[in-house]
Amino acid sequence: MQREASFVHAWNQAQSPDTDDEEGERQHRYRTLWISDLHLGTPGCQAAALLDFLKRTECETLFLVGDIIDGWQLRRQWYWPQAHNDVIQKLLRKARKGTRVIFIPGNHDEFARRYLGHNFGGIDVAEDWIHETADGRKLWVMHGDLFDGVIQCAKWLAHVGDSLYEFTLRLNRHLNSLRARLGLPYWSLSKYLKLKVKRAVSYVGDFETAVAREARNRGVHGVVCGHIHHAELRDIDGILYANDGDWVESLTALAEHADGRLEILEWSTHMRADMPVTKLSQNLHKLAT
Repeated sequence: MQREASFVHAWNQAQSPDTDDEEGERQHRYRTLWISDLHLGTPGCQAAALLDFLKRTECETLFLVGDIIDGWQLRRQWYWPQAHNDVIQKLLRKARKGTRVIFIPGNHDEFARRYLGHNFGGIDVAEDWIHETADGRKLWVMHGDLFDGVIQCAKWLAHVGDSLYEFTLRLNRHLNSLRARLGLPYWSLSKYLKLKVKRAVSYVGDFETAVAREARNRGVHGVVCGHIHHAELRDIDGILYANDGDWVESLTALAEHADGRLEILEWSTHMRADMPVTKLSQNLHKLAT
């Protein structure tokens, strides 16, 4: 009930009209976009970069693939700055302006699973989804926590790991504050550590294989998920495996183009390409502090 109350409070806070002006923004247009693991309600959420992404992209359908609002963190300590409000407002505005927005809850916002089949402010809540691409491929969209043995069998361990992860992200913010002052680009310490730890690499591989196997059992061409904060787009024994990454470490999304082609978007790269160096340095400094 505490998590649900936190969710409702956060959602209600974001209902005031947003007034952002998108005139002059360079727009990137896609048929479909998938984002997950925003972790709104935590200091680790890269809300400024996320807002930049939402303002400068347009799509017919937007999938929110779980862990959008971090109920675990909000239950421990309330954290909800204006930038997180702005993200919710932007998502609601997209829904009002005609984008179909589909929210598939994850383990951090599992309280929302009691609202499956409901619509909030134009956003549909669903357990999972079958999406058909422009070139006719059927993709199973789900968060991915049901394939995580730690979440399913030892939830207390998942909460311990979550606390350690938050510590790493805090350290990462201080590190990137220094990098921004030196004019260096954003760099993820937690992502680097995960890639260097053999067990973490093995966990990612096992997760991907299990998800692809279930997609095959369901008779679809591929699967789109989040959960493990590791963006990926590859073939696993004839099944397309796509992970849209996250917005605390990698700043990534999955995009479908008009012809059905899929692409991992690394938004930090788009920011470097579209912004003057001085403005980018200022934005990275804001992200890191």
